[in-house]
Amino acid sequence: MAIQYAIGIDYGTESGRALLVNLSNGEEVATHVTPYPHGVIDEELPESGVKLEYDWALQHPADYIEVLKRSVPAVMKESGIDPAEVIGIGIDFTACTMLPIDETGTPLCFKPELRELPHSWPKLWKHHAAQDEANLINEIAYERGEAFLPRYGGKISSEWMLAKVWQVLNEAPDLYNRTDRFVEAGDWIIAQMTGSLIRNSCAAGYKSMWHKRDGYPGKDFFGALDPRLTNLTETKLRGEVLPLGTKAGELTAGMAELMGLRPGIAVAVGNVDAHAAVPAVGVTAPGKLVMAMGTSICHMLLGTEEKLVEGMCGVVEDGIIPGFLGYEAGQTAVGDIFAWYVEQAVPAYVTEAARAEGVSVHEWLEKRAAAYRPGQSGLLALDWWNGNRSVLVDTNLTGLILGCTLLTKPEEIYRALLEATAFGTRKIIDTFHSSGVEVNELYACGGLPQRNRLLMQIYADVTNREIKIAASTQTPALGAAMFGAVAAGSAQGGYDSIVEAAGKMARVREETFQPIPENVAVYEKLYEEYSRLHDYFGRGGSDVMKRLKAIKESPQ
Repeated sequence: MAIQYAIGIDYGTESGRALLVNLSNGEEVATHVTPYPHGVIDEELPESGVKLEYDWALQHPADYIEVLKRSVPAVMKESGIDPAEVIGIGIDFTACTMLPIDETGTPLCFKPELRELPHSWPKLWKHHAAQDEANLINEIAYERGEAFLPRYGGKISSEWMLAKVWQVLNEAPDLYNRTDRFVEAGDWIIAQMTGSLIRNSCAAGYKSMWHKRDGYPGKDFFGALDPRLTNLTETKLRGEVLPLGTKAGELTAGMAELMGLRPGIAVAVGNVDAHAAVPAVGVTAPGKLVMAMGTSICHMLLGTEEKLVEGMCGVVEDGIIPGFLGYEAGQTAVGDIFAWYVEQAVPAYVTEAARAEGVSVHEWLEKRAAAYRPGQSGLLALDWWNGNRSVLVDTNLTGLILGCTLLTKPEEIYRALLEATAFGTRKIIDTFHSSGVEVNELYACGGLPQRNRLLMQIYADVTNREIKIAASTQTPALGAAMFGAVAAGSAQGGYDSIVEAAGKMARVREETFQPIPENVAVYEKLYEEYSRLHDYFGRGGSDVMKRLKAIKESPQ
């Protein structure tokens, strides 16, 4: 049989990419990135200039189509592959990215009479303006003893579907009433390709509190939140939920022409970006934690029984790999913190020195920060520049750097920020482990492990665990392509299970990062100090971060 191929499409925060993959060995034949023309919309709406409030983050649905229109034809052209040899398509998407649509599946923001209303636009995963709703959801669910709450670490996030839907109802009830369904943007883009709107089990489970056995929380719970939400799951969240790797449908003739492919190709149900990366590094068994490291980190782990873990983002049956319980936790800012420091806080001389050496500011800082021993700078930081996702689940927490003096150098601060994110990951690992969910091995994928060796050595030292690095630089897209191959099935030249696909297509680098004993000893002491700060500012010792934020947001 001729070699067959699949396309994985990875929808990130600021761009989308298509990856063409050889199904026989996982070879990445061609890739293409399309930056979103509208980027992240967090200050004002396109065209109208309507100002957005604090903590808003929106996107433009047309940008998602642009990725299909530009990146898929680009990889086909670059590769020279016959479109007849492409048998499957899979996508992954940031989540929860929530999109309100009408009865025809049209995003409300496409309607001229609604486009100046901020709530008509897709709310990106890092839209945190629904925190008040999230607080009430947690409070009422706790008071009622709702069984679903412990599955999400005891707190529902403002990033998730219900909080965002309720915010729309509270702030724009007329628009809420005009919404036929609230859907994940990933499910919407699959519907554009196939004509069928199907909800995927990964996003439904982790972001909408759907449970494979129990379904959504009961109507009485939604009614207790707000009587207007009583029938939410039967109306605006209605739709079949199907497991990962399921065939959602086939590529329509119109979309095939747009994408430069043939109609009838199998299209898998949607997936969440970080979760798609797990099989792409070959993890299909428990005890192996995968860190998808980029602007943020998503931590994913497989288990065989349901355990309750503080602050986890969820435990979902078949949520990552069919046949296992998938655990998720995360940090809302990692690469974003380093980017903030480089773009907003380094002195001019650093930028000039980096330019003179022909390197990026990140590389310049990393080289100099690597010359310091653990603890040598006397600095310690908390990694809450965008709030805390796990284990505290509190978006109102903020960043902190402790120990600065008049002699503190930029590279010392940079290293302290790298270390802070490693301590945050260590906190998550310790919480899983102490709750009976074993973490024996670490795998890292995404942009950061490929570029920053110092960061990965710090993570190995702080966690005292070996770290294996993905060979692919496009692991979510590779995983999405693998699920596309499963949707096609072996009869079409694909695979009948994701485990089988991972066995043939997944790869990790030969080089690993090993903990250095003398570094581990120092980081144990620093981690103890981090934990004290973590609990003091995060568990009620002092609410100064929240008071400062309240003053900032209060009318002057």
